Amino acid sequence: MATKKSSSHQSSGGRKYSPKAGKKVERAMREKKSGTLKSGRSGKKVTSKKQAIAIGLSEARKSGAKVPAKKSSAKKTSSKKSSAKKASKKK
Repeated sequence: MATKKSSSHQSSGGRKYSPKAGKKVERAMREKKSGTLKSGRSGKKVTSKKQAIAIGLSEARKSGAKVPAKKSSAKKTSSKKSSAKKASKKK
């Protein structure tokens, strides 16, 4: 039996990331390891594994591969709420 088993936590909806996205991240990681991966505008050499993954996923998004949306920062939403509470207490 040479069929692939899907993981139990992804039982509904299939794959989270497309194989195309995996290839982009894999390429970015290989470039990072060889020291040829450059960041966007500045063109500086990438040394962080996290940054290499982010670059790979960004390229996959641009090419139309199935990749989940970027995670939004939780700090921004909570700071707005807390500042609104502080303003209401002053009145």
